[in-house]
Amino acid sequence: MKLILVFTSLLIAASSAFAKDKPDAWYPRTEKVGPDEMFIVALGTGMPTPITRAQKSAAWYVELGNGDIFLFDVGTGSAENLFALRPDFTRVDKAFASHLHTDHVGDVDALWIGGWLSGRYEPLHIYGPSGSTPELGTAAFVEGLKMAYAWDVAGRAGILPDNGGKLIAHEFDFKQIGGVVYEKNGVRITSFPAIHALDGPVSFKLEWNGLTFVYGGDSYPNKWFIESSKGADFVIHECFYTPEGLASYLGFPPRQATFVSSYIHTPPAAFGKIMSAIKPRLAVGYHSILVPEMHQEILDTVRTTYDGPLVIADDLMAWTVTKDSIVQREVIAADRVQPPPTSPGYMKAPRSGEAGYSDFIRGGKWSGYTPPPLPEK
Repeated sequence: MKLILVFTSLLIAASSAFAKDKPDAWYPRTEKVGPDEMFIVALGTGMPTPITRAQKSAAWYVELGNGDIFLFDVGTGSAENLFALRPDFTRVDKAFASHLHTDHVGDVDALWIGGWLSGRYEPLHIYGPSGSTPELGTAAFVEGLKMAYAWDVAGRAGILPDNGGKLIAHEFDFKQIGGVVYEKNGVRITSFPAIHALDGPVSFKLEWNGLTFVYGGDSYPNKWFIESSKGADFVIHECFYTPEGLASYLGFPPRQATFVSSYIHTPPAAFGKIMSAIKPRLAVGYHSILVPEMHQEILDTVRTTYDGPLVIADDLMAWTVTKDSIVQREVIAADRVQPPPTSPGYMKAPRSGEAGYSDFIRGGKWSGYTPPPLPEK
């Protein structure tokens, strides 16, 4: 009940103009982000397993009033929820990886190829940290994807825009504290280290138009996150299982349950302590399976250490953030949709080469079928 009362105060803070102009739910392609608004959608809030219709792995969508779109992590299954938004894929060309576990980058391939098929005609840019050795960094991850999908990309030559098939890594030093990762169009994104599994994981802070969004992937509670996030508007941090919950629900032995929950992740009481130190306008927790009994246990435990504005996020929750209010809604999307319409730029973008067969495969065509003639280029 405390959660509901606290977040209701944020809803009440919304202007009457917002209430009149926008519906209670968010429907794809029915409204534009206002010039001073930050629009955020939880594309994935769950775990590496199970990946279900209700919860995908970690991913967050941020659209700004200047037209820019950013993705923070693209975990396994999350592309389904991204495509449910039916965004303008010409602008979905930047993803920021907190680290390289599959539940944070497992759908980069679907974003790369699927976005190319759906209207992106410029390269997809992946921003992510280095590792302790070159093969453990983002650049190696991207090169590996290119090798894995070489046949896929080559097979689309001449059909899709050339540049849209490019995947570009922007690797930065995971040790940097507040180092600039991206700075364009009035948007500044910085990174700082996180503590999880190996050297390499990071968190991100996006600043634009007087608003601050902070995103943490997986991490043990760390000083860099607290120092970098104080007073931010919208702060996302994992709120993992308790050791008892991990042992009970996932069947981990006690030692492993305690290690995973409390030494490489952040359990609920620690999440609350972090948010008490930061004091954000809204604290957002994620990264657990929200079965009812687990959801309630997380809330009750967080409330032993934090009494401020709080949401434990679920997939396809959405927020509109301005300097005056934070309004939460739910995305309502159809299960079966066509890709969003492409742009004139996509239609006119250069397409070179043409995928083809060997004489051996060409010789296997059935004479009982004649395709329609190809239009001129």
